[in-house]
Amino acid sequence: MNMQNFWHDKRVLITGHTGFKGAWLSLWLSRLGADVHGLALHPEGDRPSLHRFLVYARGDGSDIIDIRDRFAVQNRVLKVKPEIVFHLAAQPLVRAGYREPVETFETNVQGTVNLLDSLRAAQDIRSIVIVTTDKVYENAELAKPFRETDALGGHDPYSASKAAADIVTASYRRSFFQPRGVGIATARAGNVIGGGDWAEDRLIPDAIRALETGRPLEIRRPESVRPWQHVLEPLWGYMLLAEMLWHVPDAGPSYNFGPDPASTTSVRQLLERSAAHFDTWDFVWGENDSGPHEAGFLTLDSSKAARELAYEPRFSLDETIARTWSWYKGLHAGYLARELCLADIDAFETMIAEMPEAARA
Repeated sequence: MNMQNFWHDKRVLITGHTGFKGAWLSLWLSRLGADVHGLALHPEGDRPSLHRFLVYARGDGSDIIDIRDRFAVQNRVLKVKPEIVFHLAAQPLVRAGYREPVETFETNVQGTVNLLDSLRAAQDIRSIVIVTTDKVYENAELAKPFRETDALGGHDPYSASKAAADIVTASYRRSFFQPRGVGIATARAGNVIGGGDWAEDRLIPDAIRALETGRPLEIRRPESVRPWQHVLEPLWGYMLLAEMLWHVPDAGPSYNFGPDPASTTSVRQLLERSAAHFDTWDFVWGENDSGPHEAGFLTLDSSKAARELAYEPRFSLDETIARTWSWYKGLHAGYLARELCLADIDAFETMIAEMPEAARA
């Protein structure tokens, strides 16, 4: 597989390109020669933003649009005439979903409807990847990895809204896109970490803010188990999936992109391993049942992606942790965010190139 050969001059629309994963994906695809276009809200508040740090090499850049604005989305699609779409725009936080359930459902469900309905009229569209989450599954806390065939559910508004977006996608796939020979699938990824995330209510950004202020990091659910992975891992999976859908539009309808099982660990263990990268770091461990309900154990079975897409996680958990903290330390030391991101992308692409040829085909 030669990524640059495939992506060169492909016209790509990324919704949510101002977010953490969207900014990384925009940079990576631009570097591969894609014609990248964005559709998203402004980065939130006064917090730092990876999107603001990066300058994309190609495409007409950003268009600040609310995914809930049906006609603005439609106009953007008509203007860009995308061949490939990655839908990442979302309200992405569990606890924010409890605070703003209506906005969460409007963004994650109706926003997905707005995009897919706009793409019905897109003549050049070939491949659509709708990014949902590992939290779409009905979680009975059985401590087993979820497979794509497991039942969808969602205890909290965020999880339920993403499961609903998955169902919406399946309906549009069967009703409108499959008859046209357009490939479309959902991608369900684990908990991503890496440099450039400053969102509220996420573990690594909260840790960065605690370190910067010299206060202890308060952990509300230290024993919760999650499938931690570097941000480049699922992005590579999304790119593999988009390429597969381009060539095999009947592929799908959904794929898990999780880390190596060894990277599934508790919040406590992740932070204890992170602490080795700092001279001093204090934690305040909370009760594991504090706050509104969140899943206690969550992990993914990615064997379908391995089998059909040759997806194989490249970074170990220790390397993921080391690269994450090295990124933030580098930024603090004066390195440019773009240089730091490209260094991680270079390392990741080198590891892909070292895969056996049969696995990369």
